[in-house]
Amino acid sequence: MHCVSLPSSHLPLLSPPKTSFKSACHIGPRMSLNDNNNNSGGNNGFNPINNISKLLWGSSLPPGLLISTVRTAWTSTWQIMMSQLAPSDPSGGYTRPPSKFRLSRQNPAATTSKLHLYVGLPCPWAHRTLIVRALKGLEEAIPVSIAAPGLDGSWEFKDIPDNYNGRDVDVLVLTRDKVNGFRNLKEVYRLRKGGYDGRATVPMLWDVDKKEVICNESYDIIEFFSSGLNELAQNPGLDLLPVELKGEIEEWNRVIYPNVNNGVYRCGFAQSQEAYDVAVNGLFSTLDRIDDHLGGSRYLCGDRLTLADICLFTTLIRFDLVYNVLFKCTKKKLIEFSNLHGYMCDIYQIPKVAGTCNLPAIMDGYYKMLFPLNPGSIRPVMPSGCKHEFLSRPHNRESMSSVGESVQYVS
Repeated sequence: MHCVSLPSSHLPLLSPPKTSFKSACHIGPRMSLNDNNNNSGGNNGFNPINNISKLLWGSSLPPGLLISTVRTAWTSTWQIMMSQLAPSDPSGGYTRPPSKFRLSRQNPAATTSKLHLYVGLPCPWAHRTLIVRALKGLEEAIPVSIAAPGLDGSWEFKDIPDNYNGRDVDVLVLTRDKVNGFRNLKEVYRLRKGGYDGRATVPMLWDVDKKEVICNESYDIIEFFSSGLNELAQNPGLDLLPVELKGEIEEWNRVIYPNVNNGVYRCGFAQSQEAYDVAVNGLFSTLDRIDDHLGGSRYLCGDRLTLADICLFTTLIRFDLVYNVLFKCTKKKLIEFSNLHGYMCDIYQIPKVAGTCNLPAIMDGYYKMLFPLNPGSIRPVMPSGCKHEFLSRPHNRESMSSVGESVQYVS
């Protein structure tokens, strides 16, 4: 699981087409386009598109033929864009391309290499790696470069203004490429031996000395961070994949990944009503099941935070913020569930986790870059229940734990 520019990851995102307008008609004195005194904006209120439309059909709606023509053209264009953004099966259901570079557990080179992590803040798959890196205390051992989704669908490294969202609080923000100095993640991928012309996705673990992609599969990376680098970790005692819970963790992953992690994308990227209905029903029936389970268990596997919780959390933190609206996951907001919202807040309040959640950057990455889903690129106001102050309120879920605070951390 990984992200290209945005969502889940590996898909090229498309930006709005750039348009220009040139007036070719002569306007007589009684047909002046500047007669409208209610216009606002630049050029002294002159808006050529609005004024031409009023000239053609006054205050009435555009003629039906024009509406149907534009609708047909837009639908065809949307289908073309969605076919690249979100590959689908014959029913119109979203199918996620597999990760290209996998991390073999028998690969000793990864533990001896000088490593660097590439991520994007909006991506939930990359977010997993940031959380495990922070909880294990691997920040010094595994430096990170943080890219932003660009208008052409690629991950870009940018110069960050002083007033960038998140700079005034202790939260991760965009960076330059700290290792190779490139402006685009594609260039990093192409630097590897033999080059690479596939999807340049995040997260990506990079071998600095060999200039090679080690892995771009998020779950491989978090497993590796959890147990493969304890000699470098400041918090080696934290085990997010304990042997005695491995079977239970894998069982939860088999439920959560297709129906929740990928389920929200199957809703948002559905290209038929049938595909959407299947996805949304699977999503909310699974959320109901998890909510019921969390009524008697602090975390998915009892008192211990595990990788299964991390994988679920990065979808939940984006749910009311993005998926409920943009991806049409509208049956219920997360805050309406009896236990899921408090569970999310419990994890958010674990030291270092909130610092990986740049909420404005997450919203920008979805609403401003997923043009086929939001052509106007207008970002709605952040829901009050998604703000840091609200997420930091007492959740009282520690009372469900028989061992008290179950997460070990390094401050």
